[in-house]
Amino acid sequence: MLWRCQELNTRVQNNSFFLCSPIILVAILGEAAERPNLFTCVSVVKFSVCKSTFSFLQVVEKDVDPETTLLTYLRRKPALLNEKALIYHFSHHTANACLFPICALHHVAVTTVEGIGNTKSRLHPAQERIAKSHGSQCGFCTPGIVMSMYTLLRNKPKPKMEDIEDAFQGNLCRCTGYRPILEGYRTFLRTYVYSFLLCFSSSYLHSLFQTMMSSSLFDSSEFQPLDPTQEPIFPPELMRNKEQKQVCFKGERVMWIQPATLQELVALKSQYPNAKLVVGNTEVGIEMRLKNMLYPVILAPAWIPEMNTVQRTETGITFGAACTLSSVEEVLRKAVAELPSYKTEIFQAALEQLRWFAGPQIRNVARTVTMDEKFFTGYRKTIVKPEEVLLSVEIPYSKEGEYFSAFKQAYRREDDIAIVTCGMRVLFQHGTSRVQEVKLSYGGMAPTTILALKTCQELTGRDWNEKLLQDACRLLAGEMDLSPSAPGGMVEFRRTLTLSFFFKFYLTVLQKLSKQQNGPVSVAREGRLGKSEGQLVEDTVGRPLVHVSAAKQACGEAVYCDDIPHYENELYLTLVTSTKAHAKILSVDASEAQSVPGFVCFVSAKDVPGSNITGIANDETVFAEDVVTCVGHIIGAVIADTQEHSRRAAKAVKIKYEELKPIVTIQEAIEKQSFIKPIKRIKKGDVKKGFEESDHILEGEMYLGGQEHFYLETHCTLAVPKGEDGEMELFVSTQNLTKTQEFTATALGVPSNRIVVRVKRMGGGFGGKETRNTILTTVVAVAAFKTGRPVRCMLDRDEDMLISGGRHPFLGRYKVGFMKNGKVKSLEVSYYCNGGNSTDLSHGVMDRALLHLDNSYNIPNVSSVGFICKTNLSSNTAFRGFGGPQGMMIAECWMSDLARKCGLPPEEVRKINLYHEGDLTHFNQKLEGFTLRRCWDECLSSSNYHARKKLIEEFNKQNRWKKRGMCIIPTKFGISFTVPFLNQVCKSHSFFGILSTYQLFSFAPQVASRSLGIPTSKIYISETSTNTVPNTSPTAASVSADINGMAVHNACQTILKRLEPIKQSNPKGSWEDWVSCLYLSPGKWAFSEIPFHYFSYGVACSEVEIDCLTGDHKNIRTDIVMDVGTSLNPAIDIGQIEGAFVQGIGLFTMEELRYSPEGNLYTRGPGMYKIPAFGDIPTEFYVSLLRDCPNSKAIYSSKAVGEPPLFLSASVFYAIKDAIYSAREDSGVTEPFRLDSPATPERIRNACVDTFTKMRHIQTSSICSYIKTIINQ
Repeated sequence: MLWRCQELNTRVQNNSFFLCSPIILVAILGEAAERPNLFTCVSVVKFSVCKSTFSFLQVVEKDVDPETTLLTYLRRKPALLNEKALIYHFSHHTANACLFPICALHHVAVTTVEGIGNTKSRLHPAQERIAKSHGSQCGFCTPGIVMSMYTLLRNKPKPKMEDIEDAFQGNLCRCTGYRPILEGYRTFLRTYVYSFLLCFSSSYLHSLFQTMMSSSLFDSSEFQPLDPTQEPIFPPELMRNKEQKQVCFKGERVMWIQPATLQELVALKSQYPNAKLVVGNTEVGIEMRLKNMLYPVILAPAWIPEMNTVQRTETGITFGAACTLSSVEEVLRKAVAELPSYKTEIFQAALEQLRWFAGPQIRNVARTVTMDEKFFTGYRKTIVKPEEVLLSVEIPYSKEGEYFSAFKQAYRREDDIAIVTCGMRVLFQHGTSRVQEVKLSYGGMAPTTILALKTCQELTGRDWNEKLLQDACRLLAGEMDLSPSAPGGMVEFRRTLTLSFFFKFYLTVLQKLSKQQNGPVSVAREGRLGKSEGQLVEDTVGRPLVHVSAAKQACGEAVYCDDIPHYENELYLTLVTSTKAHAKILSVDASEAQSVPGFVCFVSAKDVPGSNITGIANDETVFAEDVVTCVGHIIGAVIADTQEHSRRAAKAVKIKYEELKPIVTIQEAIEKQSFIKPIKRIKKGDVKKGFEESDHILEGEMYLGGQEHFYLETHCTLAVPKGEDGEMELFVSTQNLTKTQEFTATALGVPSNRIVVRVKRMGGGFGGKETRNTILTTVVAVAAFKTGRPVRCMLDRDEDMLISGGRHPFLGRYKVGFMKNGKVKSLEVSYYCNGGNSTDLSHGVMDRALLHLDNSYNIPNVSSVGFICKTNLSSNTAFRGFGGPQGMMIAECWMSDLARKCGLPPEEVRKINLYHEGDLTHFNQKLEGFTLRRCWDECLSSSNYHARKKLIEEFNKQNRWKKRGMCIIPTKFGISFTVPFLNQVCKSHSFFGILSTYQLFSFAPQVASRSLGIPTSKIYISETSTNTVPNTSPTAASVSADINGMAVHNACQTILKRLEPIKQSNPKGSWEDWVSCLYLSPGKWAFSEIPFHYFSYGVACSEVEIDCLTGDHKNIRTDIVMDVGTSLNPAIDIGQIEGAFVQGIGLFTMEELRYSPEGNLYTRGPGMYKIPAFGDIPTEFYVSLLRDCPNSKAIYSSKAVGEPPLFLSASVFYAIKDAIYSAREDSGVTEPFRLDSPATPERIRNACVDTFTKMRHIQTSSICSYIKTIINQ
């Protein structure tokens, strides 16, 4: 519950920084020493866990397995619990419990989230403020965020806003959009109220302050103050002895040795030259857990004094090799503040890179990597010999006339592996601009970090001027080359970045030489002001009440599926999946797995007691039998006594394949006509005539990539056989209990009424747990059925991403006819979506995409067709928006292009095409209560759109390499399931008798059998519980048969009355036919037969700034006006809007799923797939709820708000495109261009056509003239 391993990105990618800096390796020790006696070393780990407020529990463990992490240990100790911890030995650090080895906890105090506060006594201020500021939605990430904040407050009771933002760099949230978390924790700032108003001019302060106080979603005056004196102290019993003893632990596969002295470490390294040295386990832990790597001997030198020392010398600062990056950062910051600026050039560059490297949970424990230009001898190989130990590193002071910069480009600025990184250093001859020494190093351009040696040699002795820039770019273009098939792809982008980085370095140094200051534009971070109607005190509808579970979630008390305590005889399951996208299975050999300790059995298709056929369209299997159709296709599963043993055994299963040709992309599916029928079509008007009447016709296409759900809680199932009549209880993280029950019953060959599915809460779903959880649940159920014991499985992130699918990628091809004023006359569009290897919910997704192809625009003539492509990828499924965002995104693509074609402002063209009240959509639904134009006008006004547009135009005139763009986008989202029968609720009929005698449970089925006219075999009584039947009478006084028998009879009569018309129309049907028909027929609680019950409307205006040299972008400001009817809870509604918007930012600008031609997913896990983090939300973020717009078609005049706001983040995408247009115009390129989604740094940079992008395609002799053009610009 505490820390659920959100981010596992640990590999140091900025080696180029160290390589170009004159780093001094102080000592590499490898001399002979006496071998330590491992039989006399300590094999006991002692630490303390703060499991309740101010209460530390001392823990003494013998013979700990080195592969056991703190997470696993806490999970297995019910008295301890929790997953993310504050770890301290006189100082406070957060750490990932999923990586931190239990062996490393000797003499350490661990504080879990329950240890700082709870709902029974009191909440800690860090818990209270995130709960009451509505910063917890699904709650799965909340404990980790609380502990990050708690650690910061222990170290800095009065933090700055920058400290808070930095503290959360290792935390992720998929629900909230981060804004309420930051706003709640801003209250810890001493100048909270004043900082809240910083971004406004003084003339607005008074009125804005009044508005803020009247409309705030929480009252900060109610928060309890932070009192640092009340925090727990370090347990005295853990005070370390002066004479530290060596610690050694031996597990099944790994031996962990923690030497106490440097001499012991050197001797051990000589004895075990291939041993891995581990300080924080941030890399080795991932390799062993996720990459199937094994290190039999691990040496942990974290407590050796010489390796933790920090010394200032005459030439620089020396850091012990075991110093954490957090400590390095702290020392460097202090040095920068104290020393002359010319001496700290290297320190400042290092600090800038450390800010974006990993998060504090990683930096607190990661081992510093050191190198010089000869340090790397090959991929992951260095000059350090196996028997040697790196003792310390010296980072030198920079000299007067020496300048240093480091650059990194990644998909996400925070905590992301670099695409290309570089470090650049130049030293000038005293008092001149002549280069005495220069070093240019790059990472991401070769298997190892490399120096541009030829370029550096040519530049030495040259003056720092335009001619040097010209020659440097020419030389780098030749020296920093990549083959078209280079690993990692993005070849053109990476080549361009090498030149762009040097150009940025050139300008930076030139400015410093001329003492010019031209820093980046700074904008204060700001939240939004929510607006809500006042209500009577006794009427809670419409009031911003706190989430009912928020406090429990903030304290780690909220129970999720995997938090359910383990059963005594419980087993663990690990899936065995296909490594081929399309192949025949020749053999499956599990014999090697049987030798793994704790192995119980292997299950496959032959073990399915019922039907192996499953899926929404019955086109899937529980286990693949003869053929696999995607990488990740489940072939079998291994059951063992622990999670570790089941994982090891699963990796030992050997499968032989005969490979077949896979279909991976939409284009391949089109070529091979691989479609899932039927083809979808919607037509309106006369398209041909519309084109004939149009002034202009525009054709084009756009591709939208898919998206991983990345719910923080991965798929999880616990199956518990009940031992009677095939009964089974399933605890599942699912959005769809009925299908989970139905598919499990089918697989087990039992009636559905034998299966009970329970869901307490989910750690996020977003549609990914609507149907795809069943592929895991059915497997776990089969395993539980076979073993007769409880079986549990929670997928790792990389497993979840591999097998469960995501948002459908789309390709849209369009032809649009329009008039000179921008009015659309006719549209012809074809949509292709990648459905994956099965049907699942793809038909519904395509239906909604076609129903939203108009977005918010009235198009008189429409011809549309939708194709679902069948490919060899994991089946794609529901995702927030369910096809609507894809359909609308393509509409905005052609709308943006035709505005450019007409030479008119995009906002005017969009407005002229908006629907009006009473218009008919392209599927002939009348628009009633159409508030979109009100939203549009309010958004234009509140965003100050026209005035800011002029400021942006002026900014773009004055800046060549940074451009700003702005866009305003509407949305019209239909509410209801597109399948009518799903728009209904359930009413239950139960009776309350308890099985105290056999008569009662015999009478009831007999009564129901006669009443319904069906055999008793179709009737099953499970149990009585108060959550299904409240207010029960005792089973006593001999009246139970009477009252329960009559209750059963009355319930049956109600059912028969509803079945009557169906039985009359199909008198020869079976009971199952009638019941199924009744379910598929909308009941009186269902919506009408039209596609949508009503529409939700909204408008967003976003402003961005792009870096034309790197493709990076910043979200400067977003204003949203949303029609949610009469809000039931403004805090919840605004949280949904912000969360959906930020998730959409990921969809349209960051999150990219990349596959190999063979169908392998490259972007598996958080190390390669990046969702938005705290730093990616708009710097200024305003959300307003439209007033006075009651909705007569929903409860208390409210409207649905979960999915509609997501598409509004397209305003960020098209603001980026607007900025790119400005950059292209400066290069003399004015024609329309294609920008596919997501707008990644690669796509942005390549679209900003300039000299550097052209340099790869021109002759060397022409480069100089191009460089002159750049300089003039």
